[in-house]
Amino acid sequence: MAELQQFPVMGVPVHLSTDYLDWLVQQAQAGRGAQVVTLNAEMTMQAEQNPELAQIIRQAELVVPDGAGVVLYLRLQGRRIQRCPGIELAKALLHQAALRGEAWPVFFYGGAPGVTEQAGDRLRQELPGLAIAGASHGFLSAEEQEALAQTLQAQQPKIILVGLGVPRQEFWIQAHRHLCPDALWIGVGGSFDIWSGTKARAPQWLCKYHLEWAYRLYQEPWRWRRMGALPKFAWRALVYRLFPRHTVGQSTP
Repeated sequence: MAELQQFPVMGVPVHLSTDYLDWLVQQAQAGRGAQVVTLNAEMTMQAEQNPELAQIIRQAELVVPDGAGVVLYLRLQGRRIQRCPGIELAKALLHQAALRGEAWPVFFYGGAPGVTEQAGDRLRQELPGLAIAGASHGFLSAEEQEALAQTLQAQQPKIILVGLGVPRQEFWIQAHRHLCPDALWIGVGGSFDIWSGTKARAPQWLCKYHLEWAYRLYQEPWRWRRMGALPKFAWRALVYRLFPRHTVGQSTP
C-alpha cells in the first residue's frame, strides 16, 4: 500500500487522499490497526495549546480533513482537497463491515446512557449484515472501565468507534489501542447522537456550504465558547499563509 502523503496544518499533519475509505478497507483487510483522527479547526487550536494532543495527532496513522476550516487552510496553501466529514467516513466503513458480517465485528463506545445502544439498533436495521460485538455509553465507573477493557481484549473487534468528544476520545483511544492492535479506532464525536435519532444532522444544503457548525451552534447554544476557536483559526490560517512554518509532515511536490 502506498504511503499517504502529509501536509502540515499549524503544526499537525493532515493526510492527503482522494479515497480515505479505500485506505481504511485495505488496512482492515491486511490486519493492520490504525487510529483515525478527524481534524477540524477547533481540534487544531486545541493541539496548539496541548502538546500531548498534538503528539497523538502526529502519531495517528490517518488524519482526515473533517472541518471546512482545515480544507480552506489547505486550499490557501495550494492543496485542493475535499472535506471528509468523520461521521460520513465512519458510516461508509460500517457499510463495508456489513458486507463482511461476522468477519468484521464492530464495537461502539461513548455517548450518553442508552444513546449508543439505540444507535446500534438503528444501524442494524439499516445495515442487516452489521455484526455489532458490543456497545457501551461513555459514563462508566472505574470498575466498568476495567470490564470494558477486558471485553475488548477478549472480542478483538475489527472496528472500534469512540464518541467521547475531543480531546477525550483521542486520549482514550491512545491509552487503549494496545488491547486491540489490529483494529481501526476512530473518534466519532457526537455521531452516536445522530445515528440514534437523538439529534438531527444539519440539512444537506448547510453541509454543502460548510455551515454545519452554525446548525450545531443552533442545536447546542452552549457551544458558543468553543466556537470562538473558529475566528482564531481563520486569523492563524492567514498568518501561516503569509509566513509559512512547515514544521510537521511533508508537502507534496
